[in-house]
Amino acid sequence: MFEGVIPAIITPFTRKGQIDIEGLAKNVQFLSKTGISGIVPCGTTGESATLSMEEHNKVIDCVIEHATVPVIAGTGSNNTAEAIKLTKYAEDAGADAALLITPYYNKPNTAGLIRHFTAIAENVKIPIILYNVPGRTKLNMTPVVTAELATISNIIGIKEASGDLSQVSETIELTQDMDFTVFSGDDALTLPIMSIGGCGVISVAANVVPEKVVALFKAFDEGDLSKAQKIHYELAPFIRTLFLETNPVPVKMAMELCNLASGYLRLPLYRCTPQTEQALKHALTNLGVL
Repeated sequence: MFEGVIPAIITPFTRKGQIDIEGLAKNVQFLSKTGISGIVPCGTTGESATLSMEEHNKVIDCVIEHATVPVIAGTGSNNTAEAIKLTKYAEDAGADAALLITPYYNKPNTAGLIRHFTAIAENVKIPIILYNVPGRTKLNMTPVVTAELATISNIIGIKEASGDLSQVSETIELTQDMDFTVFSGDDALTLPIMSIGGCGVISVAANVVPEKVVALFKAFDEGDLSKAQKIHYELAPFIRTLFLETNPVPVKMAMELCNLASGYLRLPLYRCTPQTEQALKHALTNLGVL
């Protein structure tokens, strides 16, 4: 159902800490014209952990209103009841799918994890994409668990950000005969994951250089491995700078440098160091963006 490049977008905030709706709308309009396949609001990159439920819904409404590509709304929570409410809202608002992170902090066992996602899936009809990012949640969803959840009709894929190619490969192996897709959740691993059967990337870098990330996907999709490798290595230094500090701290600075609506971060996140800023300037200059 979904493939290609799907930016996990930032949430721009004003100096007073309010959502910059005008800036958000401009970013969505800009990205929608770059060849991307969808947009994810309210994910990790969107600082969802600091959004109130009202703000969360406001962001989703704005993105749905201004996007001309499918919207995959981040609706995850470590509170199952809250995740159900957020996902129902996204469904009613017109989102095309929902992205749900594994429950952070609680660290449920396998049975609890399966029941969490099953409960959400049973309460909505909207397609669900799972999100495994153990570096954030301290909980790794194994390929066996993912494959079991993939048997649920409206759980259609996973954003895999474990950073473990062996695990991603096993997940694809176990779900290859199902109607289930695997996205790279790590920009640096987009090409390797596509080479073993992944369908694209839910990307941080595409906030800033969407055309280049799309070009990488298209080159591989069209069978031009040499071109895909060339773009992969062109992007690699910039991608590394995006994770010198906690995401989305560097990507917001990169967007500021590129005159895109970036705004402020919400505490406890804070502006990147001068060293990171300089590294971003250097990488963006080498990409020909600055």
